[in-house]
Amino acid sequence: GTTMLQTMIADFQQHFWLYVSIPFMSGLIGYITKVVAIQMMFSPLEFKGIKPFLGWQGIVPRKAEKMATIAVELMTAKLIKPEEIFARLDPKRIAKEIEKPLLAAAEDITRDVAQEYQPGLWEGMPEFARQRLIRRVQSKAPEIVEHIMSEVQRDVDRYFDIKHLVISNLLKDKRLLNNIFKRVGKQEFKFFSNVGFVFGFGIGVIQMLCWIVTQGKYPWMLPLFGGFVGFFSDWIALQMMFRPLYPKKILGYTWQGLFIKRQNEVAADYAALISKQLLTSRHMMEELFSGTHSARVIDLVNRHVKQEIDMQAGVIRPLVVYAIGGEKYQNMKSQVAERIMQQLPETMKYVESYAEDAMNIRSTLIERMQKLTPSEFEGMLRPAFKEDEWALIAVGAVLGFVVGELQIQFML
Repeated sequence: GTTMLQTMIADFQQHFWLYVSIPFMSGLIGYITKVVAIQMMFSPLEFKGIKPFLGWQGIVPRKAEKMATIAVELMTAKLIKPEEIFARLDPKRIAKEIEKPLLAAAEDITRDVAQEYQPGLWEGMPEFARQRLIRRVQSKAPEIVEHIMSEVQRDVDRYFDIKHLVISNLLKDKRLLNNIFKRVGKQEFKFFSNVGFVFGFGIGVIQMLCWIVTQGKYPWMLPLFGGFVGFFSDWIALQMMFRPLYPKKILGYTWQGLFIKRQNEVAADYAALISKQLLTSRHMMEELFSGTHSARVIDLVNRHVKQEIDMQAGVIRPLVVYAIGGEKYQNMKSQVAERIMQQLPETMKYVESYAEDAMNIRSTLIERMQKLTPSEFEGMLRPAFKEDEWALIAVGAVLGFVVGELQIQFML
């Protein structure tokens, strides 16, 4: 027996560096497989390769719609209600903030609406009368804006579709969607890669001992071990990110899923991103005037402007009555909408800082997110993995196997 041991020791001394390299190689496998897995989650943004199977598109961008829907479900169910955000805005104050651009818009809109709505009347009007009508609508404009805002506040869901806002913006800009998951999970991704090294190294040590004991008789052990490292370390790292949900004492040490543990910090990151790039007052106004329910909002604007024209035109009206056809009316609606949309970016500049302060989306998100239960909170990042966890783990295993094959060439 002693001779056997002596041969082993001699062999080990003779090939010392070769043996010592095994755990390091193995650690490297662990690390690289994780870095690749994370890359595969986010890129490329669009499918690269030959469809359907030869190629890849990042998991998050590929599932953009589903991910966006999950994000919005969480937001609207648990974090923030549109009614509540709109309720914080003061219609009077908004009307006041946008007075300047409002006057320009009011003139355009009055001309459009009057020309379409009472064409003969408008053309037959002397210029001073037109000006008077325009000034009249302008003087009423702040009031009209106030009315419109109040009506929207009274029935937010009728005029404003937060789901459409979030999903359409995230689909338009998949990078933003990636950023949400990257920002929310940045520590976790770092941990994921480092853990890969640690596990790989540990398994490499066992690998090295086996190799010494068997004198390298079974080279197939290396790719097998490599595949196992890739597979097992991916699986365990994912577990450690999300489990246990609630702090658990094991061997005198308190464990909790890493992501879950960072809830407060994540909340701040997430809220900053969402309030700066997604739920901005500009996006909200765009949703109002060109989103799902924009026709209703434009109707609201038209109704108010037409009331004013009617009141002014009352005197001359009996002389010239033009019926306005359905199609014309439709065109007018879309014209008014276009006018408003053209003016909107300008107009919103005036409101933006007030609206951001008043709606206070950031603090609301932080506060609510910090109150989520661990399992609700897990739902924020986990869907990004859940969908394709198996793919990440499989990639880990395959990469590990391949590197193991390379190791054989190196060892023999």
